[in-house]
Amino acid sequence: MIEATDITEDAFLGGQLRLRQKRSGHRAGHDAILLAAATGAQAGDRVVDFGAGVGTAGLALARRVEGIRLSLVEIDPELAELARANAAANAIAAETIVLDVTADAQAFAANGLPPDSVDAVLMNPPFNDPARHRGSPDQARHAAHVATGETLHAWVHAARRILRSSGALTLIWRADGIADVMAALSRGFGSLAILPVHGEAGKPAIRVLVRAVKGGRAPTRLLPGLMLNEESNVPKKEVRDILEGKAEVTLAEP
Repeated sequence: MIEATDITEDAFLGGQLRLRQKRSGHRAGHDAILLAAATGAQAGDRVVDFGAGVGTAGLALARRVEGIRLSLVEIDPELAELARANAAANAIAAETIVLDVTADAQAFAANGLPPDSVDAVLMNPPFNDPARHRGSPDQARHAAHVATGETLHAWVHAARRILRSSGALTLIWRADGIADVMAALSRGFGSLAILPVHGEAGKPAIRVLVRAVKGGRAPTRLLPGLMLNEESNVPKKEVRDILEGKAEVTLAEP
């Protein structure tokens, strides 16, 4: 059980979304909000957030797009309970499922996620390379950030299995791992849209936002990069609008 003193309540989307999260360990940040802003959905869609944590990305998407049928998938029971409470506190309808994303099809089906049943999946998998990243001694933070060599492939495989034909997967990953993303999406996905995200002008991208369509056949599109900060290190207005829930990131073709 999480002690009340171990919990903070934080505002996202300019105060439109308030989330309780653990004071230590992995904490929600810009990646989750950017992911939510880049995920296309419409009312009635079945949407699944893999590795949902306290629900940040999925709930931010639900705040922007009313009427989606949202499932938050999280392996950590304590984080899943926080996600469930956060959905209720923000009056957002969402199902919370305690499940390992790498589980087999039978486990997914037992939790109401059979093959070919979902319109959209969004995910922010653990993506730090353990060979180059010193993991946190906090086990939850380590699990949320550090990937094994199979993490991305396993998560993409799970998304491909539950997505309907023409359903879309949206993910955020570290930019220097783009080759891993392309390899993981090479089976069963197409119509890729890739958006580099730069922290500072003149510096290499730090993240990539990627949208892929199950069974898509359109050519891959490399979009103009998104610059987070001005030269003065102040967030750009378009980024402030995204973080405050006033704008979205368009990856789908018009």
